[in-house]
Amino acid sequence: MNAWVERAVRRDGATDGRTLAELCLLGAIWGASFLFMRVAAADFGAVPLVEVRLALGSLVLLPFLWHHRGVFPLRLWPKLALIGAINSAIPFVLFAWAAQRAPAGIGAIANAMTVLFTALMAFLFFGERIGARRGVALLAGFAGVVVLASGKVAGMSVGAAVLAGASASLFYGLGINLVRRHLTGLPPAAVASATLGVASLLLLPLAIAQWPAARIPMASWLSAAALGVVCTGIAFVMYYRLIARIGASRASTVTYLVPLFGVAWAWLLLDEPLTWSMALAGAIILGSVAASQRSGAR
Repeated sequence: MNAWVERAVRRDGATDGRTLAELCLLGAIWGASFLFMRVAAADFGAVPLVEVRLALGSLVLLPFLWHHRGVFPLRLWPKLALIGAINSAIPFVLFAWAAQRAPAGIGAIANAMTVLFTALMAFLFFGERIGARRGVALLAGFAGVVVLASGKVAGMSVGAAVLAGASASLFYGLGINLVRRHLTGLPPAAVASATLGVASLLLLPLAIAQWPAARIPMASWLSAAALGVVCTGIAFVMYYRLIARIGASRASTVTYLVPLFGVAWAWLLLDEPLTWSMALAGAIILGSVAASQRSGAR
């Protein structure tokens, strides 16, 4: 799997060691987000946890928004609110809901469908061609989701959690297309702060209504803080720096690493099992993503 990443970041016959290291670090951070959700979701509940994540992520990126505040007129904010709901609030809640019901690795594997759903949403709603090779990759990816949903972990069915994770990835795919078409040319880190911030405001009343009555353990607070500050705020900054240096296509190869790190963190730190259905589904989904990206590059 790492060979795919190395080929994607190769320049003039030599691998850029710095780029590869940053991709691995970003994959490790985003993979850990599923671990943190798994730890904190049971104590916070899905919506309150996501509210903390959105608010902290937006605050970390707020200096970028403040610096570029002049390019965000009032007429743009309804569009930012819509994209914030589609690209952040809804998928974050779906992944947190899944984390309450299935091992962290399940969400991490389902998240890899984002690349395929991005192509599907572009085809369905924005008139982009999908191509035969990418169409086959989509079908293979869906087959991987079916394999993942049909499996059991420690005797527990994970179908509902897989459906939630796949639905979250579908919203990501739609959100990415909306960002491309409506927010292109704006400073990316400032856009991220704006969309996370308005998503936080939209979710705030529901989060207050569902805030847990019981005391939240410190481990869950620390997990929520890491989820917001590191996995959302800092990770966005790293990702946009990578895009600026190596381009969006190369930066997107982090998709291959997130499920691997997500499963590895859960296995190492939470003692969660890796089942044959997870391994097979992960191989099918990531293989389809690789085929889809090769098709897109051509």
